[in-house]
Amino acid sequence: MYALVEILGKQYKATKGATLRVDKLDSEIGEKLEFDKVLAVSNSDKMVFGTPYVEGAKIMATLDEAVKDKKVKVFKFKRRKGYRKTQGHRQNYSMITIDEIKA
Repeated sequence: MYALVEILGKQYKATKGATLRVDKLDSEIGEKLEFDKVLAVSNSDKMVFGTPYVEGAKIMATLDEAVKDKKVKVFKFKRRKGYRKTQGHRQNYSMITIDEIKA
């Protein structure tokens, strides 16, 4: 069984026991989370689609840890002008574990 869930405007495929890397959530580590924006639910023989969300479907998850992605370097320059600029960016993510899919 799996479900397509919308978390912070992005869609993820959630299966029981899976660990997902989502954008940073403002919650404490170890906190139980509940997502009710479920777009589709699939059993082995039946598929249910929502318009836009499936009524009564929920995803129960636990927030495991907060991680950072690897650094992305941004380099800008203009030729023959002596202009160079280097910046870096590291995106913050949250790791969540799917505990249960209620459909």
